[in-house]
Amino acid sequence: MSLTHFDDQGHAHMVDVSGKPVTDRIATAIGAVRMLPETLALITEGRAKKGDVLGVARLAGIMAAKKTADLIPLCHPLPITKVTLDLTPDASLPGVRVSATVKTGGQTGVEMEALTAVSVACLTIYDMVKAVEKSMVIEGIQVILKDGGKSGRYEAKL
Repeated sequence: MSLTHFDDQGHAHMVDVSGKPVTDRIATAIGAVRMLPETLALITEGRAKKGDVLGVARLAGIMAAKKTADLIPLCHPLPITKVTLDLTPDASLPGVRVSATVKTGGQTGVEMEALTAVSVACLTIYDMVKAVEKSMVIEGIQVILKDGGKSGRYEAKL
C-alpha cells in the first residue's frame, strides 16, 4: 500500500481527485472529554462562568468542520452539505461524549472534517471550564463511519 499524499520522489502533495466521480459521502467521528463529576455538573446545570458550554462547543465544531482545509495542509476544500454535532453529558464517564457527522457531495471523503469537528468541540469544552479543572482528558477521537466513494463503507467495531 502506498501513501497517496507523496509523489514518486517522496514529496508531499495534494492528491489529484479530478478524475473521481462526485458521490454522496458521509463520515462520523466520536470523542470524549473526561472530567470530574463536579465539573460535569457545572456544565449540565448551566453554572459555567463562560456560558453555555455545550452550545458554544457545538458551534465551534460546526465552524471547525467548515475550516478543515485551512487547518490540515493537504486536505481538499469541500462543499459541505451538512454538519451535525451531538454533545451528550455522561455521568458514567464522567464527562461529555461528542459525535460529529459530516456530509458532502464531492470527489473525496469527509473523515477529516468529522475528526476536526469533534476535536475542536472537545477543545472548546476544555477551554470553557479549564479554570475549574485542568486535569480533564480528551480521548477516543476516531472515525466510526465512512461511506461513499470507491472504498465504500467503513464502520468501526466498537
